[in-house]
Amino acid sequence: MTIQRRRPFGQNYAFVVVAVVFLSLLASAGMRATPGVLMLPLGAAFGWSRDSISSAAAVGILLYGLMGPFAAALMQRFGIRRVLLVALTVMTVAAASSALMSQPWQLLATWGVLSGAGTGCVAVVMGATVVGRWFSTHRGLMMGLLTASTATGTLIFLPGLAAIAEHAGWQAVVLTIAAVSAALIPLAAWLLPERPSDIGLRRYGAAADEPVDVGAPAGNLFAMTLGVLRKASRNGTFWLLFATFFVCGFTTNGLIGTHFIALCGDHGIPEVRAAGLLALMGIFDLVGTTASGWLTDRFDPRKLLFVYYSLRGLSLIYLPYSDFSLYSLSLFGVFYGLDWIATVPPTLRLTTDAFGERDAPVVFGWVVAGHQVGAAAAAFMAGVLRVQLGSYMTPFVIAGATGVVAAFLALRIGRRRELPALAGEAA
Repeated sequence: MTIQRRRPFGQNYAFVVVAVVFLSLLASAGMRATPGVLMLPLGAAFGWSRDSISSAAAVGILLYGLMGPFAAALMQRFGIRRVLLVALTVMTVAAASSALMSQPWQLLATWGVLSGAGTGCVAVVMGATVVGRWFSTHRGLMMGLLTASTATGTLIFLPGLAAIAEHAGWQAVVLTIAAVSAALIPLAAWLLPERPSDIGLRRYGAAADEPVDVGAPAGNLFAMTLGVLRKASRNGTFWLLFATFFVCGFTTNGLIGTHFIALCGDHGIPEVRAAGLLALMGIFDLVGTTASGWLTDRFDPRKLLFVYYSLRGLSLIYLPYSDFSLYSLSLFGVFYGLDWIATVPPTLRLTTDAFGERDAPVVFGWVVAGHQVGAAAAAFMAGVLRVQLGSYMTPFVIAGATGVVAAFLALRIGRRRELPALAGEAA
């Protein structure tokens, strides 16, 4: 193998790779957060209804989720670097071209189709692929960091984007996202080698006798991905995991991430203040996700999910009946932030217990797709019901009820079952 020019920092260059991917995931998160910021400005500028705007957001969320299982195959076949560069280019084109839109279908094409396809490749699956390729130790820490960037980044971007929308208009928002994505293209091209061996390194923390290269899986990766889904779908545990994670997406980025600012606007709360509350959720999300990982190592993941979903469901039912004071919304923001993606560690643990270390990543990719299907459904549902009923009360109560249902479904998830190797059967 021809070795590319060596990079500084020796084995620690793996952390440079993580930094590049971390920034890319933040940009992707910012793009996913943007439709929630654009909801009110686009309505004011063009008179578009919230259901038409949220429909575009729903398509973007859906494609974002469905791209996940296949993005891993694309990275194995064409390389992480190439996939990232193409994805950042698509994100840039989608955001920049949307500055010229004047019709709802153009919103659907840019912030629905193109945005969903681009950000779907710059998601958790990319973080998992990078960590596996570049790290032999500290994988959990690195994966936690990259996972937090995809969730927390969505929330912490909002105040800045909302301030830009308030003072400079919606076009300045989309051009800002385009500029951020474009700036990362040369950075990724310059600093992101495909593999450690390309710069004469082994994975960080690897033993001296570890093979330099980890080859790509043999066979048709797309067929393998679909084959794992086909086999896993025959097991009830998969559908319980899929259903509970569907509710996770339904109650987080689909509902709160897309409609929370608009809900606050209905109660006279400015966009920047509402976005600040979402940023507060993002800060506490870091604490909650880390604590959830610690708890998952010590307690039954099913019982943790029962607690998480129960409290989440009850809080969503409470929110539309609150007085929307600074105190009540801040309390909701802190609590909801702690619970935002606390469901991820126990869900991943249950997936691994049920399907084994070998097949769990692909199975979990499909479970995460369920998360985004749920998010898309909530984004669309809440927009339609807000237009039809004149308030967000009904969609929030519905979402709260799904959280309570998911809590009881979580207790039925099986663990440590003796299952055949799915990928092997699919071959």
